[in-house]
Amino acid sequence: MDNNTAAVKALELYKVNAKLCDPHPSKKGTASTYLESSAHSNSACSNRKMNDKDVHSVRDNFKDVNYLTEEKVYEILDICGEKEDYSPLIRVIGRVFSSAEGLVQSFRRSKPHTKEELKSLQGKDEDKDEDEKEAAACSAVAMEDDSPAASSSRIGEGPSGENDVQKLAPDEVSVDIEAVRRIYERLLSNDKIEAAFLNALVYLSPNIECDLTYHNVYSRDPNYLNLFVIVMENSNLHSPEYLEIALPQFCKAMSKLPLAAQAKLARLWSHYSAEQIRRMVETFQQLITYKVIFMEFNSRNLVNDDDAVVGATKCLKIVYYANVLGGDLDMEHNEEEDEEPIPESSELTLQELLGEERRNKKGPRVDPLETELGIRTNDCRRPLIPFEEFVNEPLNEVLEMDKDYTFFKVETENKFSFMTCPFILNAVTKNLGLYYDNRIRMYSERRITVLYSLVQGQQLNPYLRLKVRRDHIIDDALVRLEMIAMENPADLKKQLYVEFEGEQGVDEGGVSKEFFQLVVEEIFNPDIGMFTYDERTKLFWFNPSSFENEGQYTLIGIVLGLAIYNNCILDVHFPMVVYRKLMGKKGTFRDLADANPVLYQSLKELLEYEGSVEEDMMITFQISQTDLFGNPLMYDLRENGDKIPVTNENRKDFVAQYAEYMLNKSVEKQFKAFRRGFHMVTNESPLKYLFRPEEIELLICGSRNLDFLALEETTEYDGGYNRHSRIIKEFWETLHSFGEEQKRLFLQFTTGTDRAPVGGLGKLKMIIAKNGPDTDRLPTSHTCFNVLLLPEYSSKEKLRERLLKAITYAKGFGML
Repeated sequence: MDNNTAAVKALELYKVNAKLCDPHPSKKGTASTYLESSAHSNSACSNRKMNDKDVHSVRDNFKDVNYLTEEKVYEILDICGEKEDYSPLIRVIGRVFSSAEGLVQSFRRSKPHTKEELKSLQGKDEDKDEDEKEAAACSAVAMEDDSPAASSSRIGEGPSGENDVQKLAPDEVSVDIEAVRRIYERLLSNDKIEAAFLNALVYLSPNIECDLTYHNVYSRDPNYLNLFVIVMENSNLHSPEYLEIALPQFCKAMSKLPLAAQAKLARLWSHYSAEQIRRMVETFQQLITYKVIFMEFNSRNLVNDDDAVVGATKCLKIVYYANVLGGDLDMEHNEEEDEEPIPESSELTLQELLGEERRNKKGPRVDPLETELGIRTNDCRRPLIPFEEFVNEPLNEVLEMDKDYTFFKVETENKFSFMTCPFILNAVTKNLGLYYDNRIRMYSERRITVLYSLVQGQQLNPYLRLKVRRDHIIDDALVRLEMIAMENPADLKKQLYVEFEGEQGVDEGGVSKEFFQLVVEEIFNPDIGMFTYDERTKLFWFNPSSFENEGQYTLIGIVLGLAIYNNCILDVHFPMVVYRKLMGKKGTFRDLADANPVLYQSLKELLEYEGSVEEDMMITFQISQTDLFGNPLMYDLRENGDKIPVTNENRKDFVAQYAEYMLNKSVEKQFKAFRRGFHMVTNESPLKYLFRPEEIELLICGSRNLDFLALEETTEYDGGYNRHSRIIKEFWETLHSFGEEQKRLFLQFTTGTDRAPVGGLGKLKMIIAKNGPDTDRLPTSHTCFNVLLLPEYSSKEKLRERLLKAITYAKGFGML
C-alpha cells in the first residue's frame, strides 16, 4: 500500500489496540510480491481475461482502484458486507480521498440514470458484467502507472478519457453531486468509514494548498474544483472530530482558490436549497466560533493572524455570494449616476502634497468576487437564508477594530482584514470601522489645512465651522453649506463645529447634535412643503410638487451625510426605499409595501383579480395626484394613456409603470439633489461597501428599541456615586417608571438625541456624576460626553420632580 494508506491503516489498528507486527519484515519479499501483483494486473489487462481466483483477489484488495464511481463503491460495500470486514473499503476511501488526482477523477457525471438503474445501483452489484469490471480495473491500473505530470496534463479528462470541460456551463461541474450525496448517506453511518474520510482529508488538504499556491493547477484543469464540491457534501464536517485539524487545513487550502474558481463555486452552490446553504454556513461558522472561544485573542495575538479563522471566513464569503445569487434578485432598476461628477477639491490631498498617489480616487472599493460574479448585495431582495446568519458574534467581540481597519486601508497581501468580508461583522463593529475612517479623513483634512497655512499663508481653518442663528437655522446653514460645496467640497470632510449666535458653549459633539435635531425638525415640517407626511405609516416622502429649490434638498442630503460622518443620530423617518435608492437601486412595486401600503394593496388586488379588469374596473393608463392645494394633477403612464384601458394582459405593465412614476419619476429632481448632497460627504467613504440599506437606516436613525435596563448595566458613576448609592437606586426606579415619551426626553436631555445608538442603549456610555449635596437646583448635563450631573436630593419625590422639570424644559438653553 502507499504511504497515505499505510498511515490510515496504522491509525485504525492503533484505535482498536491491535498487536504489533513482526519487527523485522522481509522488505524484499514484500516488494517482489507487489511487483508480481502489478505485472499480473498488466498482463491481465492486455489479455482482457481473468480467472475467478484473480477476480476475488482484486475484490479483496482493490489495489487497482484509484478513483471511485457510485457503482464501484456499492460493489466494494457489498463484498465487505458479505465478509463483515470493511477494511478494504476503508483502504480504498483512504487512498482515493487523500489523493487530489483520484478525487478529481471520481464520481464523474455520465448520462442521466433511469429510475430502474438507480434502483439497481442501490442493490447488490454481484451480477455486473465481468468485461466492464476488467475495463475499469485496466483503466485504474493505467492511471496508477501514469506520472503525476502526465495526469495533470490531461485537462478535463474523465475516467473515459473524454474532454468534458468545454461542455460545462458557468454554474456546472463534471461531478455527479447527487451520487456523492447518496454515497455519503450510505457510508457516514459507519464510524470506521467516517474515520477514513476524516484522516484522508487531513492528508489531502496540504497537497491541495500546495497545488493551488505554487502549481496553478486550476487553470490547467478546471475539474480540480470537483474535489471541493465532493468534500463539502460531507454532512459531518462540522462535527468536533473535524474542527481540530481536518477542517482548518481544508479551509486554508480552499481559500487559495483563484477568483474564477470561487465564482464558479458560488454559481454552483446558488442552485442548492436553503437547507444545504445553511449547513455549509454552520460548518464554517462553527469552526470560527470554536477557534475564537478556545484561542485567547487580544491586541498582541490578533484573530487576523489565525489561518483557520481567516480561511473559514474566506470560504464563508463564497457561500455568502451563493446565498445572494440564489435569492430573489433584482438585477435591473439601477439608479442612473449623476450626470455631473461631484466636484473634487481644487486643493491637493495630503498624499499628493507628500508626493504620493491618492488612493481610492474613484470612490470606495468593490469586492473582487462581486465584480467577477456581476452581482451586488443590494441586488438581492431576499436571500436564501437571512443575512444575519452570516454574522459571527464571538468573532466581533475579539476583533481589534483599530488594527483591522489599518489592514483594510493598507491592503497588504500578508495581513487579512475582516472589513473585506463585512457580512460577518455586526452593525456595531462596522460602525466602529466607519468611525475610524471618518476620523482619519477629518485629521487628514486638518493636516492639509495646516500645511497650506504654512506654505501659502492662508487663514488656518481646520474645522467645518457653522455659525447659525437659532431662529434662521435653515437659511444660515443652507447659505454656508452651499458656499462650501461650490468653493471646496473637501471642507465637508472636516470635523463639524457648530456655534449658535449669541449663546455660549463649546462644541464637543453636543451642540452639533442639537443643530442636527433642529435642522431636521425644521426641514421636515409639513408646513414647509418639502416632504409629505403619511399619518398611517408615520413616514415622510418627497413632495413632487414642492416649491422649494433643489438647494434645500441638497442641504438635507448633506445633513444626512454629515450626521453619519460626525457619528450623530437623526430623528428622520423615511421608508426603506429611500435608503435603497441612496445605494443605487430604483424603487419598484414591492417598495410600495412600506412607502405607500394603501396603494400597494390596491395594485396587488388588481394583479390578483380573477374577473375582467377592463370591464369591471374601467381604469386607464392615466393616473391622478393632488398637489399642495388639493388640485388634481393628471399623468399619462403611456402616451395617450387616457385612451389605453388596463386589461388582464397589460395590468402587470400598468402596476410597474405606476410604481415607477410614484417612487422614481415624480420625485426625480428632488431625489437627485438629495442624493447629490449625501454623496458630497460620503463619496469616498466605505459606507456602500460595508452596509446594506437597512443598516444605513440604523446608522442614520439609531435603534428604535430603547432598553433602559441595558443602559443601567453599562452606566458608570463619578464624584462619589456608585451603583449601590441610595440616590442612584432611586434614580433608576424613577426612570424606569417614566412613560415612553418621558424616557425619550431624558435621552434628549442627557445625550442630545432621543434615539439609541447602533447596537442599542447598551452601547451608550453614560456617566452619572455627583453635583453637590441636596439643593433646589435642577439636574444638568454635558451632552457632548453623555454626562448627567445629579445633586444628592433628599427624597425620591424631589428627585422625580426636579428631573421631570429639567428634561421637559431643556430645549434652547442649558445644553453645554
